[in-house]
Amino acid sequence: MDMALVASALALQAGKTQSEIGATIMKSNADMEKSTVLTLLGAAQQSSQANLAAGVGGQVDIAA
Repeated sequence: MDMALVASALALQAGKTQSEIGATIMKSNADMEKSTVLTLLGAAQQSSQANLAAGVGGQVDIAA
């Protein structure tokens, strides 16, 4: 078998692997950004109030 053909096949395989790794990293970054945005918007805080006593955190006086 021609060595140039073998080298070409190996290069294509390495490129495919790099593309798969890049796509995985991009998805992970997108998931992290989504989580960060939801945290900043307060979505995570709504579920954390389940452990509070009745009436705690319901109303906040912001006039002071």
